[in-house]
Amino acid sequence: MALPQVTGAIVLLVDGLGAAQLGQRAGHARTLAGAPGGSLDAGFPSTTAVALASLTTGVLAGEHGMVGYDALVPGEGVRNQLRDWGGAMDPATWQRAPTILEQEPSIVIGEPKHAASGFTKAVLRGAEFRGGATLADRFAVAEQAARERSLVYLYVPELDRIGHERGWQSDRWIDTLERLDGHVSELVAGLPRGVGLVVTADHGMVDVDPSGHLIAPQELLSSVAHVAGEPRCLQLHAAEGETADALAAAWRAWLGDAAWVATRQEVIASGWLGAVHPEVEPRLGDVFVAARGRRAIYVDEADPGRGMIGQHGSLTPDELRVPLRRFGAFA
Repeated sequence: MALPQVTGAIVLLVDGLGAAQLGQRAGHARTLAGAPGGSLDAGFPSTTAVALASLTTGVLAGEHGMVGYDALVPGEGVRNQLRDWGGAMDPATWQRAPTILEQEPSIVIGEPKHAASGFTKAVLRGAEFRGGATLADRFAVAEQAARERSLVYLYVPELDRIGHERGWQSDRWIDTLERLDGHVSELVAGLPRGVGLVVTADHGMVDVDPSGHLIAPQELLSSVAHVAGEPRCLQLHAAEGETADALAAAWRAWLGDAAWVATRQEVIASGWLGAVHPEVEPRLGDVFVAARGRRAIYVDEADPGRGMIGQHGSLTPDELRVPLRRFGAFA
């Protein structure tokens, strides 16, 4: 989708707002649903760490190196890609690609607690950070920032959090979508002349109830040294002496059509991750297990994460496809 030249731009990233969810709740988000634009695939795995890095760098996971929610840090073990920074996960080098925020005068707006986080330094480096505790606060900061910098990035996490806790079909999720839509309408009304607004997301969401939980048998886990990823897209690292092909075959036999199971080499050959840099390849699981339908795959029956309803990470359109809506000078 080609965009017209503008004097300034705001990119609003709504965490967890998939194109399918917006389409099915269009009556609760008339500003967003009625805007020109369309949708696009946010990338695989369909998770925040991966998609936000792709948004700010313009490259896919195989190049920027953020390969999942949890990922193997060679020599250190599995670490969360949003929170567990330090050591080999140096923000300056672990995320390998330059960001557009380093190339344009820019302001990033998010919750104050993220101002100095490792993830911010890795994925949003180059911008001035401004915080806003509430949804209303952040939109107010964005309106002012659009008069000061040529590029403004506004991050909204509330919808994703409620989706995880209550599901995207819950009343609370709909209420939050309505509030968000109202703030978007107000921001559009106050846009300076020549400034465009683009609204998009990092992933969609699938509601998974306990009947869709699949618990991996212990005999399968004996061949696994590390489990990374997340329940909708596990990344399995084979134990010493085990092969990726044998591991994949065993998981295919257990899961049948409940998941896509592919070796690392099959995933690389598929192009899902773009060109994979040699430095990034060891971070990838030897086997990827991506859930189909409304399922999630756990390796521990007592995993507290089983209380989460809305989930993502896999290859379904409900997770991969996100809106791309245009306002102001972009409309």
